[in-house]
Amino acid sequence: MKRIFKNLSIFAIAITLTAGFSSCEATKNANNKQKGGVIGAGAGAIIGAIIGNNVGSGDNSELGAVIGGVIGGGAGVLIGKKMDDQAKKIETEVPGAQVERVDNGIVVTFDENSGVYFDTNQSNINSKSQETLNKLSGIFKEFPDTKILVVGHTDNTGRDSYNLSLSEKRAKSVTNYLANNGVMSSRFETLWFGETQPKYDNATAEGRAKNRRVNVAIVPNDKMVEEAKKEAGQ
Repeated sequence: MKRIFKNLSIFAIAITLTAGFSSCEATKNANNKQKGGVIGAGAGAIIGAIIGNNVGSGDNSELGAVIGGVIGGGAGVLIGKKMDDQAKKIETEVPGAQVERVDNGIVVTFDENSGVYFDTNQSNINSKSQETLNKLSGIFKEFPDTKILVVGHTDNTGRDSYNLSLSEKRAKSVTNYLANNGVMSSRFETLWFGETQPKYDNATAEGRAKNRRVNVAIVPNDKMVEEAKKEAGQ
């Protein structure tokens, strides 16, 4: 009985902490599932935030394996609080970043109109993007108990094979820059999809601009999950 009351107390405290944290745009509209407060098994929501309408494709099993399942119960709430803190920091300190809190993770999207962008047909990190990535790498080092997934995309202009190669080069440029800036390379997983995973309508100039994007997904690593489960008594 003491163990039950202990677990309930931890869960109640975690709920209170999470409920009190609501100033950040990325978190104030998040529901309980997004904050990790309910039991779940899949990574569908966070995959959808990365690739859009093709979330059900069987080709995305690698993404699911990297992201892992949703952590529920008291552990999920504790993890959610930590991820809320990180999301707020990114939103506050990284201009141009579109920050979403999804399940136990964070999805940051950069397109050509935001803080990390690439010149036409180029994959090098330009000076403006370096400023943004420097700030992002500082936050990653402040919150070390996460895995970082970097995913590259293009619009449908040009040959399929060229776009696939370009999205690979851009995603790897972001990963390499962050790693060279002091973020442990073991935390990264890098994927690229070329033009195959549009989130927006490639028939419009605005849609194509948004599809030329790099996503950064931040999810708890095993250490964070195990520590949260231990603290919650799960």
